[in-house]
Amino acid sequence: MRFFIARHGATVFNAAARLQGGARHTPLTRAGFAQAETMGETLRAALGPRPALDLWASPTDRALQTLAVIAEHLELDWHGARTDPRLAEIDVGDWGSRTYGEIEQLSPGFFDPAAKLFARRPPSGEWYDDIAARLTTWLDDLAGETADRLVVMHGISSCVLRGLLTGQPHRDGCGAPVAVGLAQGSVACVAGGRETVLARPNRGS
Repeated sequence: MRFFIARHGATVFNAAARLQGGARHTPLTRAGFAQAETMGETLRAALGPRPALDLWASPTDRALQTLAVIAEHLELDWHGARTDPRLAEIDVGDWGSRTYGEIEQLSPGFFDPAAKLFARRPPSGEWYDDIAARLTTWLDDLAGETADRLVVMHGISSCVLRGLLTGQPHRDGCGAPVAVGLAQGSVACVAGGRETVLARPNRGS
């Protein structure tokens, strides 16, 4: 089984440097749609039309919009996609909808831009081990399904899923296997515990 893990395109919150976390309704920007187009083109070139691929997404507007564009490129039925809240982004708790600048004033050094990861737990929010626990139950529930999967999700939660699938050791301070972050509009393929990045845009974060 191959996992094609896509990070959704840029949104209005990203453009304003605001934390989205569990926010459901943060639509894509024009740049975000362009990133989704690139991901769709990349996957079409790799897989061809109408590939045997199960479609999955986080139940957020930004993930579903990204999936809709990719599915059109692949000539697959978006309405056949499945969503699961366990694929959602990290819950940022009290930091939700605040700008990165505001949070940096409240909690200096809260974010590691090199790794694209939080350096400390959001107040009233989740941590990496919480994400790993919910993603592990999702993987376990689907253990009997063998088709390749396209999963459109989020920055930090996708780092944890990629870490789980590639068998990475627990990252220091995270309590979970966490892969290095990829830019928005990226697609990684994980097969047999090995990862290949198929699309890595020059813009977005």
